[in-house]
Amino acid sequence: MHTVHSGSGPVPPAAPLVSPCPQPFNLAAYVLASAARTPEKMALQIVRPSGAERWSFGRLEAAVRGTATGLLQLGLPTGAKILLRLGNGPEFPVAFLGAIAAGYVPVPTSAQLTEAEITKMAAGLGPDLVIAGDGIALPQGGLPSLNLTDLRAMADLPPADYTMGDPERLAYMVYTSGTSGPPRAVMHAHRAIWARRMMVAGWYGLRESDRILHAGAFNWTYTLGTGLLDPWSIGATALIPHPSVEPRMIPLLLKRFDATIFAAAPGVYRQILKHHAKIDAPKLRHGLSAGEAMSPSLSAAWQEASGTLVHQALGMSECSTFLSGAPARPAPTGTIGWPQAGRKLGVKLESGEITPLEATATPITGELVIHRADQGMFLGYYGAAEESAARYDGDWFCTGDLIAREAETGAETGAETGAVRYLGRADDLMNAGGFRVSPLEVEAVLGALPEAGDVAALVLEVKPEVSVIALAYTGAAEIAAFEALAARDLARYKQPRAYLRQDTLPRNANGKLDRRALARALATALHTPT
Repeated sequence: MHTVHSGSGPVPPAAPLVSPCPQPFNLAAYVLASAARTPEKMALQIVRPSGAERWSFGRLEAAVRGTATGLLQLGLPTGAKILLRLGNGPEFPVAFLGAIAAGYVPVPTSAQLTEAEITKMAAGLGPDLVIAGDGIALPQGGLPSLNLTDLRAMADLPPADYTMGDPERLAYMVYTSGTSGPPRAVMHAHRAIWARRMMVAGWYGLRESDRILHAGAFNWTYTLGTGLLDPWSIGATALIPHPSVEPRMIPLLLKRFDATIFAAAPGVYRQILKHHAKIDAPKLRHGLSAGEAMSPSLSAAWQEASGTLVHQALGMSECSTFLSGAPARPAPTGTIGWPQAGRKLGVKLESGEITPLEATATPITGELVIHRADQGMFLGYYGAAEESAARYDGDWFCTGDLIAREAETGAETGAETGAVRYLGRADDLMNAGGFRVSPLEVEAVLGALPEAGDVAALVLEVKPEVSVIALAYTGAAEIAAFEALAARDLARYKQPRAYLRQDTLPRNANGKLDRRALARALATALHTPT
């Protein structure tokens, strides 16, 4: 039986990181706790060079709880699934948190999905309601829907009580990016937001006084968590670029709106640096990067331009992030960092043995695994119990990410110890003459070449039963320069045998490199008669 709670009930951010999630609990109530303490403080600003749309914590909570009232008045069944088809406007977080406040399950999806794509998703999901933004493709089939006009009107309704209950119950679903197979609906419990506190010190270095600008779409889990929910949970301000903002405009926004932290995917950092050799953002303390690995050369270029470090994190839709560097402990060059305090991580060796990641002081390489007891772990894939179970080896969730834990160094060197290097996805590893090669290692070396542009290493079949490592690149560098650098810094078996210039490299809606699409495109080009 769920209870209700009419206040925000703030939970002190200083609570122990691994303490059990309070009961009863509601994710939206936790996120909006600052509305009771600092109702006039800015929670959200949608920013562009000409100005900003501003939402205080008090206004945001009133809109969320009013929306919860409106949704409850629709008479939806308990635990109803609400498909969100919304763009980068304030309606998105209001609808997301309003649904959760009312005890429903929001399912955000990319506004870029086509009618065919969202129809296929909806068929597997079976939503009870679609909240539809203007001009965004909707699923076929005549599902009940709510337009923006009706959604906005709900914000002015009397506030609903938060529906409180077991923190293990389903709160929301997000779709995986699809880079390792068809997109799947990942089910998260209300406790997922409680577990994200491990990132506040372990990655963000986030303070209540911070103003964090995140250059991503609201529906992406990286933006939703890092750009909105986590800052609000501790009373910080979220800055989100208006949809009309281009990457070249972001430095102006960082300065004009006094951003203290900038978060984006590596591709956005790269696009900014194409237009700005120097970045004048006096209040900026550091940057955050996730979504894919940031090369050491790109990180160094950003530091040179802005005077600030970028702290990376490794994560996934099933468990947010878990490995990272942080302002208090920057990761050594070429590494991701360390397990966040409170995480339960391990390494699955080639022998199949699993050992906790921090259980040994010796170097170790294998697949990263996460214990099911980690508070951030998902509840499973919706409608796919067998597939969910298949991702576990005993109590350990197999991520498919390959890592190498560095050797401990002597205290006399003063160096940090035991940092983790990311080697890429297990299914992305290249096999060269029997040797397994990480594409990230090749990309880190050759991407540092001046005028290399965007680079991607992959295996291509050049004729039946003959495959080689190839490098696709977008810059103006000469092949001879690539070859010379590879000969100097890469073992012979790691060196590309083919260099293929492309105008652009394919990326998905979240800016991640789509290696499968690139492999298909290059294979077609190689086998097309001229």
